[in-house]
Amino acid sequence: MKNDIILAGVGGQGILSIAAAIGMASVNSNLHIKQAEVHGMSQRGGDVQSHLRISDQPIASDLIPAGKTDLIISVEPMEGLRYLPFLAPNGWLVTNTTPFNNIPDYPETDALMGEIKKVKNHVAIDADTIAKEAGSSRASNIVMLGAASLFLDIPFEKIEEGIKQLFGRKGEEIVELNLKALRAGREFSEKNKS
Repeated sequence: MKNDIILAGVGGQGILSIAAAIGMASVNSNLHIKQAEVHGMSQRGGDVQSHLRISDQPIASDLIPAGKTDLIISVEPMEGLRYLPFLAPNGWLVTNTTPFNNIPDYPETDALMGEIKKVKNHVAIDADTIAKEAGSSRASNIVMLGAASLFLDIPFEKIEEGIKQLFGRKGEEIVELNLKALRAGREFSEKNKS
């Protein structure tokens, strides 16, 4: 069993929370994990990425080579496209369709989505709308995790446990809201994977 994952987005979009939840789920599943984070200028909306390598065998390096990523989870569509050179031929791109328009020459949404649709295996999800429907626009990153969970070699129950651990200190209401967001994302992928 092996999963090489790149998490991509813009500072403040919850990339590190996704990484923490996957990390907890991996540890709870007795798997090996290595993580490397690359922080852009998150205070100014810079790009942020994290490499996660999960395996039932020891892992030598924490960085994923180009063309070997099993899964790109992108909370912003342009950032998903930025890391496509890392995607393996049978890898999956799971991306939010809502742009984070943080630069003056940000591409048109239709052009971005056209490029995403060219990726053989992809899920494009309006995580922001689904998060609002689940009870909090701040949970769009957890909706993304739920959508991507379909492509992780980790039991979904272990990911739910990771969410409980991650948000437990914030109270039961926050835990339940995030579990609802996680499940809504998972349900979307089950119905809409291309």
